[in-house]
Amino acid sequence: MERVPEQLLERINAFRESRLLLTAIELDVFTAVGDAATAADVATRLGTDPRATEMLLNALVAVGLLCKSEGRFRNSAVAARWLTQGSPESARAALMHVVHLWNKWSLLSECVRKGRSPQAGRRRSRAQTEAFIAMMHYNAQGRAPVVIEAIGLEGVKRMLDLGGGSGAYSIAFALASPQLRADVLDLPLVLRIARRHIQAAGVTDRVKTRPGDLHQASYGSGYDLVFISAICHMLSPEENQAMLRKSYRALVPGGRVVIQDFILEPDKTSPRAAALFSLNMLVNTRRGAAYSEAEYQQWLAEAGFKELRRLSVPGPAGLMVGVRPADAAALRTQAC
Repeated sequence: MERVPEQLLERINAFRESRLLLTAIELDVFTAVGDAATAADVATRLGTDPRATEMLLNALVAVGLLCKSEGRFRNSAVAARWLTQGSPESARAALMHVVHLWNKWSLLSECVRKGRSPQAGRRRSRAQTEAFIAMMHYNAQGRAPVVIEAIGLEGVKRMLDLGGGSGAYSIAFALASPQLRADVLDLPLVLRIARRHIQAAGVTDRVKTRPGDLHQASYGSGYDLVFISAICHMLSPEENQAMLRKSYRALVPGGRVVIQDFILEPDKTSPRAAALFSLNMLVNTRRGAAYSEAEYQQWLAEAGFKELRRLSVPGPAGLMVGVRPADAAALRTQAC
């Protein structure tokens, strides 16, 4: 009998290393190891079982994240740089979001049976919210320059950052364009985090926070740009249609909506990252998913947007752009 291919078995068992690393991040093992420590030292610092702690540390050595010499453990260069709390480049706070996702993904079988997660609709805890926003902020800091170059900010004086989270994009846009003023609309708990980042960036005079909800009746008016990043995948098609109609009304004639999100090809099997991310929405939301370019085009057109286009940018997410056309009356005046 032919045996199961080794490559398939490796993929099936890949969860072991992932869970090992997530446990180390969750327990803050790399910070506890510090410059060097014995297993007993680490167990004492973390309040964990000594035997189990040593087994965990040995496994981290096996996968290359720790080094071991004469019974003492040390962080690898990668772990010290990215996974310890004291490092200026630490990503631990953001990666705690992935720790929380593990529990949600463990419910995937049930989600497929029932069509939705048994936890759908539950509010995130404060710790989960802070980890989620930390991950979004971390991602946005790397993406913002790419987005700015792709869309251009010429003529943008007022911007609405819809579901803007930490305010990372508003901050980056304001720093790139001195005449730009932005409103970050999000939930009050999230905006407390955003205000810290806005103050640290020194743009409190031009980036403001607006407590609100994506489902509220109006987003205001007079904006040159409505920016919607990593929001559409959390919503149903009907919710996205409603959001884009309100975004249209919030814009001045000639204003733009820019959507940044995973965009699937027509058969929805690629790109790989987008297809997998759609499952992430199955386990985390009521009716969210990754959507295709055709779906975005349809929603934008139904909301009244013209000049629809997709911008190709590096990375897993794409950009969809629509323009609120100039009023017919204004066009007649310009022609006279």
